[in-house]
Amino acid sequence: MGKVIEDISFDEISKHLLEDESPSLYFCGLDKEMKKYPLNLLEKLKDVEQSPKYHPEGNVWNHTMMVVDEAAKVREESHDGKVFMWAALLHDIGKPETTRVRKGRITSYDHDKVGANISKLFLESYTKDKDFINKVSMMVKYHMHMLYVLKGLPFGNPSQMIKDTDIHDLALLCRCDRLGRIGADLNKEIDNYNRFINILNNKVMT
Repeated sequence: MGKVIEDISFDEISKHLLEDESPSLYFCGLDKEMKKYPLNLLEKLKDVEQSPKYHPEGNVWNHTMMVVDEAAKVREESHDGKVFMWAALLHDIGKPETTRVRKGRITSYDHDKVGANISKLFLESYTKDKDFINKVSMMVKYHMHMLYVLKGLPFGNPSQMIKDTDIHDLALLCRCDRLGRIGADLNKEIDNYNRFINILNNKVMT
């Protein structure tokens, strides 16, 4: 992956994620810093287009910035704001490695799983806190599970997800992911969030 050139510290980024009303303004204001590892892994998101049907906001960077700002609105509701906000920033970091055009459709199969590994490498450049790194990477790994569970898709592993994550914070991240796009329906996504939480709570109880 390369050696980190740490012009911007982990603490600086965390401060903006945890305190800014719209953290996207900070990240969009970065220039040369984004060319250096590991921030260049985020820079790559600007070159990755998405399906206009599901992401009319455009490339993955645009979507990520919208998700980060949505997450900032609800970070006080999370159990671990630092993990939650870093997961929002890194949730789609696997898309540059997985995005393909298949039969005229833009797809990013397994970007959640690939992204979990890349997020670990990214964070290892900034911190030795293995517990923090693992929690963020697990949030990235399972951030598609609200879609999988609510639609009954076979791609997920909700039982393992319950063991590996804080399901409240994960559900909150999933909601922000869904809202981080042009034309998102807030009431619909709150309903999806509540249904997801109820399903997971029932699984915990059984």
